[in-house]
Amino acid sequence: MKGLATDIEASLYLVAGNGSVVYNIQEEKAIYTNYLSKEKVLEIVKKCDENSIFYSVFMNDTIITKGLKHDISFFSYENRLNEEMKIEVLEDIYEYVQNYENNDFLKITICDNNKIIFSRIMNVLREIKNIDVLDVAHMSTKRIKTGLEEIKIAYFYTEITNENANKWTALEYLIKELGITAEETMTIGDNINDIEMIKKSGMGVAMGNSYPELKEISKDSVADNDLSRSCRSYK
Repeated sequence: MKGLATDIEASLYLVAGNGSVVYNIQEEKAIYTNYLSKEKVLEIVKKCDENSIFYSVFMNDTIITKGLKHDISFFSYENRLNEEMKIEVLEDIYEYVQNYENNDFLKITICDNNKIIFSRIMNVLREIKNIDVLDVAHMSTKRIKTGLEEIKIAYFYTEITNENANKWTALEYLIKELGITAEETMTIGDNINDIEMIKKSGMGVAMGNSYPELKEISKDSVADNDLSRSCRSYK
């Protein structure tokens, strides 16, 4: 996120982890957090391991995963220049989390290529209490460029955050801090996890290649995401 902020000359605040943290760039510190607890992460990890679910755990500067595939292969590609995020491939994530000393669990991502298997995974996740599970029914497609070759990565994807951790809740905190109103804010998004902030801000804008429902509720739309960096499309 810091690398992207530098690219667009944003120098004040970041909202990251799907709303799990608001970060003051100038002071280099989090001013709002809604992290998953270690106990909840361990519960989710245990459930995923028992059901052979591919997952990755995101902290502020580290991603722990069992393999460089699905969303993690794309993060690894995006991270190749600035290396701001460490990606650790581990055999025993449960043990790692048990011994982890900090409390900055932003989110857990879940991926699978098969729609039927993914639907079953979603049913398993919905049994876990006091978390928010992003309800996604479409396949995410991303492209990685390696020289002249373009590699397509497609998978079903969801992410788990702490209860009531979302982009709009984080923005509400920032709005109060800045002494402005929701009507004075503009939000821009492209995916289903942007729906609430697009609905509730004064001016909600959808990217041209956004999730269809997002375009329906936005007040305006703009061009597709920059295809020279990456591309995400929805089916």
